[in-house]
Amino acid sequence: MTTSGGRLPEAGRATADIDYVLPLRWHDDAGLAELTGYLHSLSRHARIVVVDGSPPPLFERHARLWRGIAEHVRPDDDPTVANGKVAGVLTGMRRARSEHVVIADDDVRYDADALARVHALLDHADLVRPQNHFHPLPWHARWDTARTLLNRGLGADYPGTFGVRRSTFEKMGGYDGDVLFENLELIRTVRAHGGREVRPLDLYVRRLPPGTRRFWSQRVRQAYDDLAQPARMAVFLAVLPCVGAALWRRRPELLAAGAAAAVGLAEIGRRRAGGRRVFPATAALFAPVWVLERATCSWAALAARFALGGVPYAGAAPAGRRALDAAAPPPGHSRQGRRGTVLG
Repeated sequence: MTTSGGRLPEAGRATADIDYVLPLRWHDDAGLAELTGYLHSLSRHARIVVVDGSPPPLFERHARLWRGIAEHVRPDDDPTVANGKVAGVLTGMRRARSEHVVIADDDVRYDADALARVHALLDHADLVRPQNHFHPLPWHARWDTARTLLNRGLGADYPGTFGVRRSTFEKMGGYDGDVLFENLELIRTVRAHGGREVRPLDLYVRRLPPGTRRFWSQRVRQAYDDLAQPARMAVFLAVLPCVGAALWRRRPELLAAGAAAAVGLAEIGRRRAGGRRVFPATAALFAPVWVLERATCSWAALAARFALGGVPYAGAAPAGRRALDAAAPPPGHSRQGRRGTVLG
């Protein structure tokens, strides 16, 4: 919504009573023009709070470009947490004014309909868990989409965005920021405090795919997240021994059956809740490749856990890069021994 003079409305003058918290920490501005255009459009529908941990020259450039469309702030100093994204979320939630708040990574792109639906669902839920999908779809995005489809086939995926009630978040006192898998930690904390979570599988929110270099750099880190879900981790750790046993016994039909089962499960996930309109059929074919990748990286993640105490997290708090655990114990349990060790 623009004024008669062609200017965008100032922050806080959005048409919907919903806030949008965007934590980011950039080291270059390669996607700045695209993100600025998105924020301009988004400001018509939500009040935006950008918590920006970027270096000073980038921060100042962002402040100039986003003046009038977002409240642009540095992360607060007092959330002394290792996970920089959580520090940004905690800072942004302090500045939120509406009861309904969307938290989103910097690669998430809502349209007006998806934002309105999250807003409506928060009338009756404490946490809304949308479904991300990549667009555009280079080959590595199709590969990673196989993970999404397998998660949907078994239940629900973990997105890069949530809707949350501010009163619930305040009652919880936030969530643990000394963990790597911060999305799971937020979900667990809401559940532990009696909050209601909804997972609308047909609430599709676009996500920009990472570059190829970033895609490869995330493989072990994402596998490390499964340490927060031991049963899931055990399944992936068992894959390579099973493949080795089948090859040793010269039973290729077992490998073919396993690959077919992975494709079949991914296809079930693709077809759920109208998923075929956003997930291409070719993504399901990547499921066996993704399972082998995750199985291999799970062993690397396990080695990192015992050798380093965690995996390095580049978006750490000012104390420096840390090795973080995948997730903390459930709220109310002791955190002794869970904090990651500082790396050089």
